[in-house]
Amino acid sequence: MSTQFIRVQLYEIQTPAEAEALIALGVDHIGSVILSALRWKDAAIRETVRLTRSAGARSSLIPLFNTPATVMEMLDYYHPDIVHFCESVSDRNGMLEICKKLLNLQKQVKKSFPEIAIMRSIPIAPPGFARHVPTLELAALFEPASDYFLTDTLLIQNTSKTGPADQPVNGFIGITGQTCDWLMARKLVDAARIPVILAGGISADNVVEGLRQVRPAGVDSCTGTNARDSYGHPIRFKKDPASVKRLVDAVREFEAGLQLDDLRPSPRRSPADGDNEKGRHS
Repeated sequence: MSTQFIRVQLYEIQTPAEAEALIALGVDHIGSVILSALRWKDAAIRETVRLTRSAGARSSLIPLFNTPATVMEMLDYYHPDIVHFCESVSDRNGMLEICKKLLNLQKQVKKSFPEIAIMRSIPIAPPGFARHVPTLELAALFEPASDYFLTDTLLIQNTSKTGPADQPVNGFIGITGQTCDWLMARKLVDAARIPVILAGGISADNVVEGLRQVRPAGVDSCTGTNARDSYGHPIRFKKDPASVKRLVDAVREFEAGLQLDDLRPSPRRSPADGDNEKGRHS
């Protein structure tokens, strides 16, 4: 395996002060959310984008709308490093027409803002339900106009009519706090020609296992690094620095292990050992 830099991305960072603190902890991508197409201008988020760039990290914005004219105005105002689209596109019925519209939007963004990278969330069902979501089909559709994929968990109805359930944010995927099917996520990593970020219930407690199983280009955490209220529920738009540090430290330790593997010489083998090496990989 070649030496790999593993990106750490966090979302719901809406203020420059929090962004500065998280960058100091080693976060690489600072993600903010534009909540409304009617009130998309936010001076604090604009300053967050500016500070993130000046600190040497990358900014990412999720717009919770996809009207082309408004998206273009928003990008011109904020000028982030990455724009992240995360609509819930999962049902094979009518999927192609919806995806064509979203794909056209991404192409417009690439034409008007070639310097802004595009991240596309690709839905993956929770473990055991992967066959109900056309993950690889969606990835093939969006890859020509995307620079990154992000896996995220699409909640599924656990009924005889298995299909998409209500998501935490209507019309979008994310912030479920649940892991996606990592076997399918690994298939996406293997199939994609662009970097894949692993998201969906990622925290310091499971990130190393996720990295081992999926081998993504990076990891994304939202719910798993949020502060908690007195009942243990995650608080949106507020990070827990201790949880973030644990996550970053775990990723960097795993990353260092990969680099040591690259530096370690291959064991000397005799010709008789050749057959025993079949099927092994680094």
